[in-house]
Amino acid sequence: MNNYDFNRDTPRQLLNDIKVSIIMPSYNKYDYVSLSLYCLEKQTFSPAEFEVILVDDCSMDKTHLIPEELNPLFRFKYIRPKENIGRSKARNLGIKHAKGDIIIFLDAEMLIEPDFVENHFKHHLNDKNTVVCGAMHYRGIYTFLTSEFNHNQWAHINDFVANDSFFMFSYNNFKQNHSNSKRLYPLITKKNIDNKSFKRLSFPNWYFTQMLNTGLSDFGFDLSNYTLPYIAFLTGNVSVHRSQLEKTGYFDQSFKGYGAEDWELGYRLYKEGARFILDPQCFSYHQEHPTSPNNFPEAMGNLYKLMKKHPYIDVFALALEHKPALTFTQIHYVVSEYNELSTLYPDEYKEFKQTLCDMLLNVVEKLKNSQPVENLHDTDIHTAKIIIQQLKAVRENQWYALSNTFEELFKL
Repeated sequence: MNNYDFNRDTPRQLLNDIKVSIIMPSYNKYDYVSLSLYCLEKQTFSPAEFEVILVDDCSMDKTHLIPEELNPLFRFKYIRPKENIGRSKARNLGIKHAKGDIIIFLDAEMLIEPDFVENHFKHHLNDKNTVVCGAMHYRGIYTFLTSEFNHNQWAHINDFVANDSFFMFSYNNFKQNHSNSKRLYPLITKKNIDNKSFKRLSFPNWYFTQMLNTGLSDFGFDLSNYTLPYIAFLTGNVSVHRSQLEKTGYFDQSFKGYGAEDWELGYRLYKEGARFILDPQCFSYHQEHPTSPNNFPEAMGNLYKLMKKHPYIDVFALALEHKPALTFTQIHYVVSEYNELSTLYPDEYKEFKQTLCDMLLNVVEKLKNSQPVENLHDTDIHTAKIIIQQLKAVRENQWYALSNTFEELFKL
C-alpha cells in the first residue's frame, strides 16, 4: 500500500486539532478529482481542523500524480492499496486512517460550496447521534465533454450546454474539433470555480431531487417520522460521528460492485437509533461522467443481498420502487400500515404478511436475474383462500395502501 501524508502547512503537533475527516474513494477520475480537491481548498472551515483522505483504488490514470500536484493548507493523505478493493473496503480503509471525530463521505467527483464542511460540522456539535444527508439535494454538472457520454447524456448536453451564452463557445469548439475524442475536454476550469460561473452548467439531479427527495421532503428536515430514513444515507455526500461508526460497525465488505452498501450501513445506524436529517445547505454538484452500460442487475443483486441480510418489511419495501413503481412517500404509507397491522395483530394475518414479504423479495430477485416480474407467489388453493380472506379484513380496516399494493403484486 502506498501512503502519502501531505502535511506541509499543518504542523504535526496540531494533528490533534483535526475535527473533520473527509473520505473520498476514487477510481480513474483524475480530472474530476482535481477539481473536487480545488473546491476543498476554498472552504471557510479552518484548514487546520479538517483533513482529506483520498483512497485511490488502483486507478490506471494520472490519479497517482495528485500528491505531487497538490499544495493544500489542510492535511491531505493519499492512500493507494496494492490491488483494487472496491467501494466498501476503500471507505473502511479511509475510516481507519481518519483523525477526525466527524466523518464526511464525499464522492471524489463532487464540487462543493465554500461553506460545505462548515454546514456539515455544525449539526454534530451538540448531537453525536445525527446523520447529515446532503445527497437528496444533488445537482448535476458538466465539467468535461467526451465522446464517451451515452446517447441520453448527449441529448441533455446538446439541449442544455449548447444554449448557454458563455459555455456554448467551448461546446462548439469541442463539436468542431474534438467530437470523436475519448479524452476529456474541459468545460469548467478552476477559474470558473473562482468566479462561480460553473454554476451555470448545473442542474437538478433527476433521481435524487425528483424521485428520492420528492418523497422524503414530505417529512421535512428531520426524518424521524419517516419509516425508511436510512435511504438518505448515500455516501456521495453524508456525514456521521465516528463514535456511531464504532458502535454500529463499518461498511459490509461482502457487498461487491454497485449499490446498497451505503443503505446497509445506514440501516444499521437507523436501528441503533441514529437521527437522519436533510440539509439543503450541504448539497454538492456531481460532475457527470460516462456511466457503465448497465449496472442495474448488479444493483439489484446487492439490493437482494441487503434484503436477505435484513429480512424486515422496512427493507423488503424497497422493492416497491420498482413494482408497482410507488413513490417513496407511498412506500412509507405501506410500511406504516403494515407496522400498524403487526402491532395490533402480532399473531394473526401470518399468511398475508409472509406472502407480501416473499413477493417483495421475488420482485428484486427477478430484476437481479433480468427476468419478467410476474408469478411472484406459488400459493396453493387452500392458502390462497386464507390470504384472500385476510386481504378483505385488511381492506375493511381501511389499510388501503397496504391492501391495494398487496393486491397489485398478487395479481402479477
